[in-house]
Amino acid sequence: MASSSLLQSPIDLSPEPDLHPLYPTTSHIAELLSSNSGLTPDQRAELVSHCMARACVFAELGVMQYLLSDQQAQTYVDLSVRDEDGVGLVSLAIHGFGSESDRDVEREECVRLLIAQGADLAADKAGWTPLHHAALLSPPTLISHLMTHGCSPFAVTRRNLTPLDIVTAHSILPGRDDVALLLEEAMRGEGWTGGKMAARRRLFEERRRRKEKRRVIRDTIGKTLGVHPKWWGDSDFSSSSDSESGDEEVDENVYTPPPDYSSMLVFSPPSLPQIFESLITNFQPSFRDSQPANTLYMLARFACLTCDHTWLEDLIIGATDAIEETFFERADDVTCLVFWLRNTTLWLHLLRCDNSINEACEMLGSFELIEEVINSVFVFIIRFAERRIDQLLDAALLEYIPLASEFDSVQFESEWSFLRPFAGKKKAPPATVPPPVRTGLPPPSPSPSPGRPSSPSGSISASTSRGFSSLKQSFSRARAASSATPVQSIFSDAPPPPSPADVTSFLTALHTLLTLSDVNPVLTTQLWSQVMYWTSCEIFNRILTRKKYLCRSRAVQIGMNLSALEEWVVQMGLPRGVQSHFNPVRDLVNWLQCLSSITEFSNLVATIQTMNHINPLQMRRAVREYKYEVNEGRMTDECVQYLTQLQKDWERHRVKLGVEALRKEITQRDTDHDSVSSYVTESPSISGPGQTTPSIASSEGSAAQHGIDMLFERAQEKSSWEPAKPPQVLGELLDSRHMLPLTFPSDPRMLSALPGKLIFPDDKHANAHSMPDSRSSSRASEGNRGAMPWRSRDRTLRQVGIGTLQWVDGVRSAARWGRLVNPDEEEMRSYSPDPAEGQDLTVDTHITPLTRKPSGRKGRPSQGGEVEETTPVERP
Repeated sequence: MASSSLLQSPIDLSPEPDLHPLYPTTSHIAELLSSNSGLTPDQRAELVSHCMARACVFAELGVMQYLLSDQQAQTYVDLSVRDEDGVGLVSLAIHGFGSESDRDVEREECVRLLIAQGADLAADKAGWTPLHHAALLSPPTLISHLMTHGCSPFAVTRRNLTPLDIVTAHSILPGRDDVALLLEEAMRGEGWTGGKMAARRRLFEERRRRKEKRRVIRDTIGKTLGVHPKWWGDSDFSSSSDSESGDEEVDENVYTPPPDYSSMLVFSPPSLPQIFESLITNFQPSFRDSQPANTLYMLARFACLTCDHTWLEDLIIGATDAIEETFFERADDVTCLVFWLRNTTLWLHLLRCDNSINEACEMLGSFELIEEVINSVFVFIIRFAERRIDQLLDAALLEYIPLASEFDSVQFESEWSFLRPFAGKKKAPPATVPPPVRTGLPPPSPSPSPGRPSSPSGSISASTSRGFSSLKQSFSRARAASSATPVQSIFSDAPPPPSPADVTSFLTALHTLLTLSDVNPVLTTQLWSQVMYWTSCEIFNRILTRKKYLCRSRAVQIGMNLSALEEWVVQMGLPRGVQSHFNPVRDLVNWLQCLSSITEFSNLVATIQTMNHINPLQMRRAVREYKYEVNEGRMTDECVQYLTQLQKDWERHRVKLGVEALRKEITQRDTDHDSVSSYVTESPSISGPGQTTPSIASSEGSAAQHGIDMLFERAQEKSSWEPAKPPQVLGELLDSRHMLPLTFPSDPRMLSALPGKLIFPDDKHANAHSMPDSRSSSRASEGNRGAMPWRSRDRTLRQVGIGTLQWVDGVRSAARWGRLVNPDEEEMRSYSPDPAEGQDLTVDTHITPLTRKPSGRKGRPSQGGEVEETTPVERP
């Protein structure tokens, strides 16, 4: 019966209506919503909801407009519908931005239409509003539209993130800078001053920029000076623990620790060679590493406070000898030189500030030995700079044409007319002379000697006969901007000729390395004073001895190139006294420019009175060797005779000064001999610890000492500092071999002073070839204002770790100090400590009384090769 009933009932084989069409169209929707479609109200609502969601996802603006405007569909449209995550229609439409960029316009119109129809803009279950989604995906125009129609930029998610935080959590998302700016301005317009995430974001951006600047600086220094990347390690350029001022009161225990073993390192004299080998000879220099200084200081404390003074003498003499041998063998490695300059200076600071051992070191002459080592490595860095500058001096400062040529048609009276067409061609340099090196390591050089690179002789190599710069700088610059570039230079593979920028790039790289390495600022100042003095002497001598430079056109050219060095001194914040070494060159250049225009005797006298840094011999030689241009004026016979008479008077004066200097030398020698004799027979008083100063032999040294101390005074202008005066020049050439005295601060605490923090420019497009170098007039004008920037560091300098023991005990022996020792080990079985021991590290010092008898261990080889006799020292 059941089967028959089934056969009798009609079977409906019509297909079910598709309520979830994959690609809904308006015609298909209209057909399904018609009255004869047979769909129930629930089915129609489901169809409309699905089509609306599909229109939002695919930006079907036509479908959405139909659903919102059709009378049959309007009944079933629900603009507050959400999915299982609480995402509404507006957020769903925003999600499609970026996937199909060609439909972003239609998608934005869909969002605007939904908002106009009153779509829900509430947050989803995660707290994300449509503005959060739009900040990530949509264009700024839609974001502005959302904020003006109810979306608040202060709305936060469940993780307390605003739309601005979504875009700029730690750094701005790529391509969303304009969106971040729009949101930030909208929030600031409503009184927002920056939240926690904004502060973190700024800190992150600052760290990122600082890291990028460090990378650029390291790469540039490495390329210019040949510094290996391992030199830098993981150290930062700045230290937050550094004190910004040197006027704060510091506990005396920082400088003079209590006499206990916690501030000492125990050693035995037979182990000193091994200690020096590991701590000095084989020690790998690294950036801002002060382990050698601290280790030698702690060894010196043990030798002085618990042992005989011969232990201290053996330690200091052996260490200074090992340090000298180390940087003598690596004279071309600037990182090694800077490393030992810093560590030796810090070692001297630690010894002189410790009142418990200061007197012993003073009596033994240890400070003089360490100062000699500092002076030696100081000279080696100067030699390194001089060798590099010497490679570029002729091409970059004497031959370089800074501006467009204004003297192409200049003819000299000594040149023949039929040779003029060949004068403009550049001659090839001799094959045996390598081209000047601009960057990278210097070429191999022989072992350094105490002497300086001498001034070249009058013979010169072939050079170019290019046009010269104009007397009117502004007019020449206008022409240079409009001049066409030669075709040959476009297709030439040869590197551009060296320029003053190459010299200043090297100087800036070395100055930055010294500053970042925390070299004492007064040492850096005196180093550049010596380098600029040598450079000035070399430029002066080469101009005066080479006839091709003795003309007014070349004088203008050299003067403009010299301005680059003078400007560099100001930009680096060095005292103006460093720049004063160029005064003789300036006077010589000015004399060459104006001597041919002096036609009256009164003008000659007035001009000579302004030339305070060149003597009549130099003036007369410049006039005698001067190259006159065609139709250039000449001095009158009266003026030439006056110069000749001045020359003769000066030669007589020179002989008189030479005799007086010889008499003073003999008198001084006798005085020194008498003072030494009285020193041996008498017993002069001894100054208290910490009050000694480096030995200064003359009154000029006292003035230099006062100038160095003045640089550390906060209320003093650094522009008032003057370098030590070189000897008066009595002949024609300057003495480029003369060494200005190196002076240390009288306060031993200032030996640990740090240079001021290096200020890097904000220009992101700075030339990578040159170091940070802003040529703005404001920076140049402020370069010499105020006191010398410096910082003090006391506590952090003396921090040492357990790893220091490896330099004294050896790696294997020191390893047991950093781990728990097993009592069952063989070496511990023979040792049974007393329970009462180990609680107090106080040392009962038994310092051997010091006498004024000269020590037999103070004989050291001198630079001249003479060796004083040494007597063996008996060990206790």
